[in-house]
Amino acid sequence: MEEKIINVLDDEFEAEVLKSDKPVLVDFWASWCMPCKMQSEVLHEVFPKLAGKVKVVKVNVDECEKTAIKYGISSIPTLMVFIGGELKQKTVGLSSSAEISEMLIEYIG
Repeated sequence: MEEKIINVLDDEFEAEVLKSDKPVLVDFWASWCMPCKMQSEVLHEVFPKLAGKVKVVKVNVDECEKTAIKYGISSIPTLMVFIGGELKQKTVGLSSSAEISEMLIEYIG
């Protein structure tokens, strides 16, 4: 199965993120957010380098208010790294591919 960036809803978050056997990079975003669109382009650019090592999921804050509230999302885009169900890192605002790689390097070896 080809790996890809997937959209996750509130009721899928636990299975797709918290119970994942790989590190998970979560992108909290909204369709009306221009920096979020730019972040999505960066994620698609860096994803081929991460495929197989990290799962990348997107959470639309307008569709997934429960999850956004649970993780205190007040500004977007917000990127979070989860390992074994635990939040390890968080960054708010547009991140470059280099910043994303730096964020993940210690978790993917």
